[in-house]
Amino acid sequence: MSTPNNWQRFFDAHAPSYMRNGFTANTACEVDFLVEELALPAGAAILDIGCGTGRHSVELARRGYALTGIDLSPGMLAQAAVAAREAGVNVEWLQADATRFSLPARFAAAICLCEGAFGLLSQTDDPIAQPLAILSNVSRSLVPAGRMVLTALNGARMLRRYNNQDVAEGRFDPVGLVQSGHLAPVEGAVAIPTRERAFVPTELALLMRLAGLSVRHVWGGTAGNWGRRPMDLDEIEVMVVAEKTGAPLADAWPSTTG
Repeated sequence: MSTPNNWQRFFDAHAPSYMRNGFTANTACEVDFLVEELALPAGAAILDIGCGTGRHSVELARRGYALTGIDLSPGMLAQAAVAAREAGVNVEWLQADATRFSLPARFAAAICLCEGAFGLLSQTDDPIAQPLAILSNVSRSLVPAGRMVLTALNGARMLRRYNNQDVAEGRFDPVGLVQSGHLAPVEGAVAIPTRERAFVPTELALLMRLAGLSVRHVWGGTAGNWGRRPMDLDEIEVMVVAEKTGAPLADAWPSTTG
């Protein structure tokens, strides 16, 4: 594999403490929502992109679904494998970059939750090419009419949060909806430079259409507060439910937007 990007470095170091984050506390309720929304038969194949420590994959496998989890971080996947063994379930774990993986079109559904790869930019990732590549790979992996549930950082919140001084000092790019900063994976560790991308719903609908997916619903998607409700302008994430309706229309995008 190529030299790890900053997010891989961050999550490899953060993996042992990840499940202590407060937003992980509502996994069972979130999976209740997914089961009801996806309405899949027992044994259906589900792809979890950016699966992290496998909290959704393991719980879905416990309920009788066939899970494949993809993540960039071997450290996170190691934690996921432990969680699966402790739960007594089988999950296929794959280390891969979500912008580059290729799997057969055998999945009835895909999930990409809590910034699972989508919008976590390397220091050189293009803010359009990265999410489009992920969505196109997901689309190719789904059976016809397969469904996707995605949560992504809320662009409305990000726009309301930053000001012109943040733009001038490089903390926020209003053109790409990208915030830049430094995050320490554990207390006392050296902070790692990071870039995170937010999205507005119209943009998500366009990206999905280019990937062969059609948006069915846009809801509030903040962890622990999922529901069939309007998104709040100040909540952290927005949820999109989409369905595969065709082949990706855009298999490539220029490396820079110019």
